[in-house]
Amino acid sequence: MPLSDDEQRILREIEEQLQTDEKFANAVSSAGLYKHSARTVWRSSVGMLLALIAVVATLQIHYLVAFGAFVVMLGFAVSIERQLRMIGRAGVQDFAQNIRRPRVKFPRG
Repeated sequence: MPLSDDEQRILREIEEQLQTDEKFANAVSSAGLYKHSARTVWRSSVGMLLALIAVVATLQIHYLVAFGAFVVMLGFAVSIERQLRMIGRAGVQDFAQNIRRPRVKFPRG
């Protein structure tokens, strides 16, 4: 069923508004779609490293405390795995391309 002239006009107006909306464009860009998951992976990686340090440090205190730190580390590992599955292979490739892309620095003047 073809669109009427009025519906086509409304569709063009919506497209023009979306093209000029920078916040929306950043949110649906390939980098924006994976930004939250990538941030969660980064934070979980730092948490996992800190939990590993806690495991090593608490082994001198008591093995049950070290086991608790190990369980926390395992929780961070599960979080990383889930986020990477959500990103998927295509998302990892898009995110890696955005990381490799050189950042343009503008001269101050």
